[in-house]
Amino acid sequence: MTLILGISAFYHDSAAALVLDGDILAAAEEERFTRKKHDSSFPANAIRYCLEETGAQPRDLAYVAFYDKPLVKFERLLETYLAFAPRGLRSFSMAMPVWLKEKLFVRRGLRRNLGNDIRSPLVFLEHHESHAASAFFPSPYERAAILTLDGVGEWSTAAYGIGEGNRIRLAHHLEFPHSLGLLYSAFTYYCGFKVNSGEYKLMGLAPYGRPVFVDAIYEHLIDVKPDGSFWLNMDYFDYCHGLTMTGRRFAKLFGAKPRKPESDLEQFHMDLAASVQAITEDVMLRMGRDLYEKTRCRNLVMAGGVALNCVANGRLLRDGPFDSIWIQPAAGDAGGALGAALFVWHQLLEKPRQPSVSDSQKGSFLGPEFTRAEIETWLGKEGVQFKSFDRDDELYRHVARLLAEQKIVGWFQGRMEFGPRALSARSILGDPRSPQMQTTMNLKIKFRESFRPFAPCVLQEHSSSWFDMRPAQESPYMLLVAPVRACHRVSVPTLELNQMHNDPDLRKRVNVVRSTIPAVTHVDYSARVQTVDRTRNPRMYSLLQAFHKLTGCPLLVNTSFNVRGEPIVCTPQDAYRCFMGTDMDVLVLESCVLDKNEMIPSIAEMEREKYLAQFQLD
Repeated sequence: MTLILGISAFYHDSAAALVLDGDILAAAEEERFTRKKHDSSFPANAIRYCLEETGAQPRDLAYVAFYDKPLVKFERLLETYLAFAPRGLRSFSMAMPVWLKEKLFVRRGLRRNLGNDIRSPLVFLEHHESHAASAFFPSPYERAAILTLDGVGEWSTAAYGIGEGNRIRLAHHLEFPHSLGLLYSAFTYYCGFKVNSGEYKLMGLAPYGRPVFVDAIYEHLIDVKPDGSFWLNMDYFDYCHGLTMTGRRFAKLFGAKPRKPESDLEQFHMDLAASVQAITEDVMLRMGRDLYEKTRCRNLVMAGGVALNCVANGRLLRDGPFDSIWIQPAAGDAGGALGAALFVWHQLLEKPRQPSVSDSQKGSFLGPEFTRAEIETWLGKEGVQFKSFDRDDELYRHVARLLAEQKIVGWFQGRMEFGPRALSARSILGDPRSPQMQTTMNLKIKFRESFRPFAPCVLQEHSSSWFDMRPAQESPYMLLVAPVRACHRVSVPTLELNQMHNDPDLRKRVNVVRSTIPAVTHVDYSARVQTVDRTRNPRMYSLLQAFHKLTGCPLLVNTSFNVRGEPIVCTPQDAYRCFMGTDMDVLVLESCVLDKNEMIPSIAEMEREKYLAQFQLD
């Protein structure tokens, strides 16, 4: 048996993944253990979890695979600084100590964390090779086109090619500094959000705006070719040599300085978001069409940070040439750890691959889990009141009734998700029919911007009757956006819509009831859909069935179990602290149900204050 450990580290969302003879055993991001969002340090805790989950020791590892080539990345960094010298001296002086201390010395980090006696060969892969492997090898396809898009790896910012059997081949690359991911991040920065974590906020803001700046972007910032390749005008960007993403010419082009974080959002920022989103979709469509012409593959797989843009993914599936698209749930750098391990098994060791009917990602439930006995013991030790259910069907009916009563429920079940989306192992659930649910969850539970939409999880067999999706079309990893079907929409007078478009208070816009499921319907009638089937996700499937039987509605609001500035919860202790620190009503830890109404108010308030003091909201 061949045990392979994959690692991604040092840049964004460090992670580890463990594969045995091609079977994915475990995978997790470091942030879930350290509680430091987007932790980029060496993933010592994630590695420890993966080994403990399987009962393995470091000496059992046949190979260790690292998801990129640090020396080549360092070469790109030096060449870039040299090309822009003497500009960038401050950025250079800040970057060098970090590189020389840690980033260049992966072997040293391995020995420090796994022991000096580790003798496993260390394999370094190319960054986009790891992304491509993470997209193709777990996918359900024997043959598929491959598209990877992110900020930058070593030199590549995008790559495409083909996967067939147990091999992948990337034939075309786009190189730094011309990057779709960095273009999107530049607008993320300019609109006042944090780069490498605020891009999804920009995507959520886009439907409030109109793409009025598209022509200016095409004229001054980007030259896109028919095949989707493009050139960025670096006179407007500072990310090659500076400490910011955009320069003075960028601000002059749009007539304003970058928005300060937490300041008021204006229609100007919404229009910018809509414009760069439109550009992103156009580029991805062109790339997809060219890739299809070159490969004639009816199926597409995707990875890289840009593949988390579920709006663009949905557009590519609807308007592009592919019959189906499979996207790696951990599409960012974290997924590179899994891709690196799978690449070693299939491509370097030339081991055969048998695609699964759905996929071999196992629902992406690859993280830690906790038994009912462990949870009950801990709750008893802490003196926490709870109700325990011996029968699952009784639990589902009980929780469904609470949800129908507009209670907000923390749902903690089974193995934690691998990737940035909560897929109902570590989720906060609510009734999508409630007009107040979106605002309540954003302001009282998540402590985040009121314009942010929530996603629905829906029974697979009912998804096409509620959303514009093909029958049997899957979206198990919440990576596709689809419109709410017209039959479920509520008519809003045109005059009212026009008046709202100019209202700076986004809460008034988002709170307009546009469908019978307003809590998950965005201002453009779209929804980021997660389809739930019995095989991948049996407990959530059963809960949805119970809610459907009770209410006639086969879907729920599903958002990640965390608050703004905090990673998704990992342990029952994390979940309890988050539950007590917010206005959540109920917490379900496996078969144990905690109801805040049954707790002593003074203790609940004390726990809330203690929780909120633990981290700073960003």
